[in-house]
Amino acid sequence: MSPLWAIIFVFVGCCSNVVFLELLAREKPGCGNIVTFAQFFLIFLEGLIFTSKFGTVKPVIPIKVYIKIVSLFGVVQIVNNLALKYDIPMPLHMIFRAGSLLANMILGVLIMGKSYKIGKYLSVLLITVGIVLCTIMSASNIHETKSGDVFTMGIGICLLIFALAMSALMGLYQEKIYKTHGKHPREALFFNHALPLPLFLFFYNDIVYHFKEFSESAPITLPGVNYGVPCLLLFLLGNAVTQYICINNVFVLTTECSSLTVTLVVTLLYFNFIIIMSNLDRKTAEAIEHVNQAEKCLKTGLLKWKPDHEGASSEYEKAGL
Repeated sequence: MSPLWAIIFVFVGCCSNVVFLELLAREKPGCGNIVTFAQFFLIFLEGLIFTSKFGTVKPVIPIKVYIKIVSLFGVVQIVNNLALKYDIPMPLHMIFRAGSLLANMILGVLIMGKSYKIGKYLSVLLITVGIVLCTIMSASNIHETKSGDVFTMGIGICLLIFALAMSALMGLYQEKIYKTHGKHPREALFFNHALPLPLFLFFYNDIVYHFKEFSESAPITLPGVNYGVPCLLLFLLGNAVTQYICINNVFVLTTECSSLTVTLVVTLLYFNFIIIMSNLDRKTAEAIEHVNQAEKCLKTGLLKWKPDHEGASSEYEKAGL
């Protein structure tokens, strides 16, 4: 699959995934564990059948390499969630997530010894500034920032910085793995979701509880089916399928493009979510103008972006990234 098609499927899959997640969270706010488990299990099941062929296909990349990636991912998730307990306002949390592109470039230069043209540095800076400004303008009208103890918030900020660096490091590590062992996105997708599955045993009771709750939700009659299917189970299936579409193509991008380019795609996806949220909740024309100014800054950065030619195909270059 060409990177251009992968990008399209990433946007379609992830945006659809958010819709199903919103439908689930609106009815059952504490359903995060069962949603994540369903996503991981579906991807594991598909990989077990078609990629691993029930364990008969030997992995090309050593298992210990995948364990390192899964460990890094787990650390990032835990630290990000832990930071919320230290009086970190959600807008500030979102701003740190917007800095992933800049963090990836900085660590790429410091650790991997990469170098970029001046235009690429300027592009990354403008894109980051645009997203940060848009986040601030959106959050200032949607959410109220709570103020807490400075020391406590400082600890939270340190945790966010650490998580940001680890996330960027994980992307660079994946890029290095594919250069060493070759491109195997399907295998990587399978093992990255198979290895963490035993951890869901810690949430067994919560998962079973929410499955029962989902099973008792209002039924929806499907065409050709004589009985109703619980709507929340359908939404859960839709969420898992769209997550598969999204993450499968993200893994394709990690093998076809540089870590910085993949981070750009994910960052732009995040930016689209912010725009959708701000347009849904926008109250004043002044606020809309602020967001539009931030968008101009980001678009200027995109116009200056040039392909890095690290595995990018001609179709990807035509995409303008």
